[in-house]
Amino acid sequence: MRFIIFLLAPIMCFSQLTIASLNLTKEIEETSGLEIYGNDFITHNDSGDKAKVYIFNSKGEMIRSVRFYDLKSKDWEDIAADGTHYYIADTGNNLGNRKALKIYILSSALDPEGIIHVNYKAQENFADRNIHPYDAEALAVYGDSLLLFSKNRKTQQSEIYSFPKTAGDYTLSPIAVLDVGSLITAADYNQELDLLALTGYNFKWEQFFYTVTDFKKNGWDSFTLSKHKIPVGRAQIEAVKIMSVQDFMLTSEKVKNEPARLIHLTLEN
Repeated sequence: MRFIIFLLAPIMCFSQLTIASLNLTKEIEETSGLEIYGNDFITHNDSGDKAKVYIFNSKGEMIRSVRFYDLKSKDWEDIAADGTHYYIADTGNNLGNRKALKIYILSSALDPEGIIHVNYKAQENFADRNIHPYDAEALAVYGDSLLLFSKNRKTQQSEIYSFPKTAGDYTLSPIAVLDVGSLITAADYNQELDLLALTGYNFKWEQFFYTVTDFKKNGWDSFTLSKHKIPVGRAQIEAVKIMSVQDFMLTSEKVKNEPARLIHLTLEN
């Protein structure tokens, strides 16, 4: 299959952006993904935790956790959902040395139902190194497919990979490249709004929020990426969930003395 790569540059926006945050329970200090679970939220930790998800309410209060004894957590980086299933991306690859990248498929009742195995077609070098294009921390449902967004420390761009959301083995090649100027950490797509949201940070630890309106309508070669600096101070934002065209929920990992946080971001044109 032949792919055409489009390089899409962001426009820095000066929309009014406000945030409000609350602290999360210390069991989820490395929150790295965020989705809706009924009237509550569901998240998971980054590397270092067992294969577990955590359900908490809008006040940041823990409701319960679910342990998966048949799954492994190497480097869980994001969670996405489509109404019938959840998809957990075990795709973190900081050193570029992983060959067993996976997305776990869970039912709406959180029962494991399959595994998606992925690898990068262009990757030949699996030696440990810090600068490379084969890390990915952002996953979104896009119709019958999943979209994986790279965290490219080499170029600070983000390659978009598309593959079916059904169990199987898939070799990935990028279908587009976003010129974000940061390291992308989270993604969400809302089909009804046709809206994509992303988060990222640069090497100065500045945190950024991105939106793409008419994402599907405009196609890969014509959409406009809007970039907003988040006035959040010390943080490492790792997850995003679209609540409305103006309201978004983010989570930030614990950073030194700053606890993990649930952040409500409001964007006004």
